[in-house]
Formats: sequence, C-alpha cells, structure tokens
Amino acid sequence: MKILVQGGTIVTATDKYEGDVLIDGTAIHSIGTSLSGPVDKTIDAKGKLVIPGGIDVHTHLDMPFGGTSSVDDFQTGTIAAAFGGTTTVVDFAIQEHGGTMRQAYETWMGKAEGKAAIDYGFHMILREHTPALEKEMGAMVDEGITSFKLFMAYPGVFYMDDAGIFRYMQRSGEVGSTISMHAENGIVIDVLIEQALRKGCKEPKYHALTRPPRAEAEATHRAICLAEMANVPVYIVHLSAAEALREVARARSRGIDVFAETCPQYLFLSYDNYEEPNFEGAKYVMSPPLRDKAKQKDLWHGLRQNDLQAISTDHCPFCFNDNEGKLLGKDDFSKIPNGAPGIETRMSLTYDGGVRTGNISLNRWVELTSTSPAKLFGMFPKKGTIAPGSDADIVIFDENAETTLSAASLHMNVDYTPYEGRRVRGVTETVLSRGEVIVENGSFQGRPGRGEFIRRAGRHSPTS
Repeated sequence: MKILVQGGTIVTATDKYEGDVLIDGTAIHSIGTSLSGPVDKTIDAKGKLVIPGGIDVHTHLDMPFGGTSSVDDFQTGTIAAAFGGTTTVVDFAIQEHGGTMRQAYETWMGKAEGKAAIDYGFHMILREHTPALEKEMGAMVDEGITSFKLFMAYPGVFYMDDAGIFRYMQRSGEVGSTISMHAENGIVIDVLIEQALRKGCKEPKYHALTRPPRAEAEATHRAICLAEMANVPVYIVHLSAAEALREVARARSRGIDVFAETCPQYLFLSYDNYEEPNFEGAKYVMSPPLRDKAKQKDLWHGLRQNDLQAISTDHCPFCFNDNEGKLLGKDDFSKIPNGAPGIETRMSLTYDGGVRTGNISLNRWVELTSTSPAKLFGMFPKKGTIAPGSDADIVIFDENAETTLSAASLHMNVDYTPYEGRRVRGVTETVLSRGEVIVENGSFQGRPGRGEFIRRAGRHSPTS
C-alpha cells in the first residue's frame, strides 16, 4: 500500500518541522511538503506529532520466574505495546543451566512466532559460564542476537561471579557484541534478606530495604571496572539509584564506554508506594526497587545530560490478585515475583512527566524512547527515525489529548497498573508498523504473528 501521512509535525531526535510522509510498502519513500499523487490511504496528522515508533529494549514476555510466569505473552504484550506507541521490542531469551544458547533462541522464537504483533529481537541471558557458551556467542551474533545479559544478582538463579563476567566481556570484544548488566550485589542482598526474615520482617517494603542503593552503586562500579579492564562497552539495565548513576557519570567523564537505561517506574513511583496498606506494596516489587522520591531529580538530570541514554520498561507483569502471582509472597516478601507492567504506558508517561513539565525536550524524548535504543542495539537507521528508506514505523501522537490510566482500559494482560488513576496528557492516536496501520480509532487493526524478528547488527558492523 501507499499511505500519505499529511500535515503533521514531524519530530526526530534532531529535527522538528511541518511536513508529509509518503509510505510505499513497508518503508518511508519520501518526506516533503504538499506531497500528492495516487495513494491508497491518507492520514490527516494536522495538529499532531508524527514520531518514529517507540523502541522498548527491555521486556520480559512469557518469562518463567520463581515458579510462575509473566502473564503477558508475545501476543497480548505486543498488542498492548502497539496501543502505547511502541513498534519494536527487544525481549530476553534465557539460556538454561546446562543448555545452549541455540536452544534458548529456538524456545523464544517459538514463543514469539505466530503471536508478535510488532517487530521483535532478543538479548540472550547467560546463567553460567562455560568455554562452550563463550564460543557460541559468535554464532548468536551471526543470528542477529548481538547483546548478552549477565546478572550480579539472584544467587543460584541468574548470578554469575566476576570471573565469568570478565571472560564474557572479553569474548564480547572479539565478536562485537554488547554486555548488558543487572548490577546489584546479590550476595550481600541475600544476607540482608535472610536477616530481615529472621527478624520477622515480611512485608513488601522489606524488598526495598534489603536492596539498598549502595548495593546497586557498588555493583555498577564493579561492572564498569570489569568492562574497562576488558576494554569493552557495558550497558547497565534498569538503573534506579542516584548513587549508581554517579558511578556511570564518573566513568563517562573519564571517557569509558558505559551506557545505561532507566525506566518510568523510577521516574514516577517511589519507596512510598511500598508503604501502601493491605499488601498493596507488592504491586511495586521489582528489582532494583523503587527509591526515595527526592532522588528522581537526579535521574531526570542524567537523562538530560546523556549519562542515561534510554528509557525502557522492564515490563514483567504478574497479577496482584492471583495465588500464582504477587500473592505468592503474602507471608514472605522474598517470594513476591519481581516485576510490574509498563509496556503500554511508557510513551504517555514520559511525554506527560518529561516533555510537558520541561524535564526533557521533545527531541530528547524521541531520542530516549526510540532513536538511542535503536543505535545502541544495532537497529538504526532501519528503526528509530523518520527518513527515506527507514521502516515505516510511525506514531501519530496527540500531545493535547488527555487520558486516565486504568487497568480497566489498558490492554496488558494483568489486573492492575502501578499508575491507576493517573491523569496524563499526550496520547498515541494512530500506529503504523512497517507501513501497516495496526492501531487506529482506539482499536487494533493488525494481527498476531505479523511481527518480524530483527537481526540486529553488532558493533563491528558498518551499519551499527
């Protein structure tokens, strides 16, 4: 199809101007003013923003965790993402103990194929270090999986010691991949959890109190040091603590290639939510935990100054009123599944609380939610911008429209939202994915399974 998006305000990471976008098939054909000619569909974008589709490089769809599983699969999760203005996700495939990355890749492809409504890629979680897995990293890069996630947290589940981390970092330099790091001192955190439970401290708030900001800062510092010794970049996921951000900023000031993301929950929620009565605090149990509200200004400063390069969601939803969800930890905070929903609300929340309030500029918003993630993870310029030849992943965004966030009206497969009742200005109106209108007039026009796997470029590729 040929589609003309007409009369909108086109916004990229660097530009803002009035214009038209002509789409031919799956790609952007041309950009100009007063474009005309025979088209199959015209979308009137006058008075609206025309932005590149959002890219969320941190989601956990259909992920097993602690004896249960996140409740959004690749169908419900990607449809919800589309309603929120996100057209690409990068999820996490998990290498099982004793298994190969190829097996993990095939398992997660099986989860996504036939279900994903938008385009998707994978990071690979490595749960252990072996020479065979080290070697296999090269084969994964050839498949387009060019980033590997390691954990300093969750001993016995995901935790890896410094030797294993360092060896994988060295190997990443050889194959041109990126190491993403969950930076919390899991060994110390487990001691704090054991001590809290022994004292009878079982409420959700102790999830945060046993994961202090210094545990995140120490691990962030250590991850940076290991990457510096290995002479490779490192990407810190879901940074929540101002103390950890200072470690990133200091390293970047020395010229070290360290990058980091934060998430909307750390910008708009705080430790105060854990104090909500009747076990409501369990809704906000995630790792790292929510921090002191006063420290949110530090994260916004980091976003403005480019010490933080992306806003992702860490979308990992578990139902609240479910014995296989958050209620697993009713009598023991350490058994509450870690994670919260957010894949659908990211764009509106960050526009309303970021752009509209002056915390970040409009161009910086597009950069943080689309362009920078595309560049960091080998998808630019195919994804992450509005330019001739790029995929026609385009969002028509009404910056004046308002909506109230509520689980009843959102599309995620979960029984709550952490932002229940929050009024936001800035709403996704129409969404195109590779030239196909998939959200329009408040309804889903796409189909499950239309999403395609993205073979991402590595750091050694000339297109990265």
